[in-house]
Amino acid sequence: MASPFPKSTPTAGGGSVVTGPLPSGGSGLEVMKYQYPLKLISPSPASHHSSVLVFLLSYGGGLVGGDSVDLSVKVKKASKLSLVTQGHTKVFKSPSPSVLTSQIMRVEIEDGAAMCLLPDPVQPFEESVYSQTQIFKTRAKSSLCLLDWVTQGRTARGENWSFCQWTGRNEVWLQDDADKDRLLVRDKVILAGNGGSSSDGPLREVMHKMGIFGTLILRGDLMKPLGDFFLAEFAALPRLGSRDFRTAEARKAADDGMTELEKWRSWRIEMETVEGIMWSAANVRGCVVVKFAATAVEAGREWIGSMLFREGSIETIFGEDALMCVK
Repeated sequence: MASPFPKSTPTAGGGSVVTGPLPSGGSGLEVMKYQYPLKLISPSPASHHSSVLVFLLSYGGGLVGGDSVDLSVKVKKASKLSLVTQGHTKVFKSPSPSVLTSQIMRVEIEDGAAMCLLPDPVQPFEESVYSQTQIFKTRAKSSLCLLDWVTQGRTARGENWSFCQWTGRNEVWLQDDADKDRLLVRDKVILAGNGGSSSDGPLREVMHKMGIFGTLILRGDLMKPLGDFFLAEFAALPRLGSRDFRTAEARKAADDGMTELEKWRSWRIEMETVEGIMWSAANVRGCVVVKFAATAVEAGREWIGSMLFREGSIETIFGEDALMCVK
């Protein structure tokens, strides 16, 4: 009798996810396999689900020094995939700076397919060494939402960018009909606890009291409204050095005449000021790249979540579960 369980991958930390369209409509899993320390879980599909939901996990709640994860993902035409986590991806202390903990994700998104990667942030512990590479091969009609963010560590234990090094690289490629690749975005961030080659001192000083740093990359027709929203909101930010010379009565009269969007924007800008949130947005070869930082993890989560929920595309296209890590 053949085993009902999928065969495991022969490589430690290896894994594969393949999604495709269902005959009755919607998206379904065709392949999901993994090997320790990687673990993948997908809830039973339901008719109301807008996309396949897969949890990226690790045994023991984190990655031990020297662990290596290599995940391949394929999102076939007319299917949608949401990747999430169940908490911070913890990176434990390495026995020495030469022992690297790494994750590699290789993703292929076919024409007419869409993928949303909105995980919890990576939390590197003191003296950890971590490298993450995520490569996305897209087509002209495929769509991608990618969030990559990292925290300062365990603040309850006094950690403040105390890891040895954190490296993150995200690449978005466009494949034509002849399978020739064109690089759209290559975003690489290297954070060295000792400051690396920076003359400004240790990383905790370079980060200027920021507790989280993140990158959001949006590409494709389905993500265009969300990308346009970020660009418009960034353009509407008050300029540096600007002052409001109106009287209190004039400001109140203007506030009373605000639209619902303007009231939300006013609340958000005030929240950004209070929580010390800094961000920017730019269009890069058809991709919208958003960079943001906040003084606290939950402030960053509230900010990115408020932007995504306000615009609404992610919930409409992938379903509410795709946003569980930014609530």
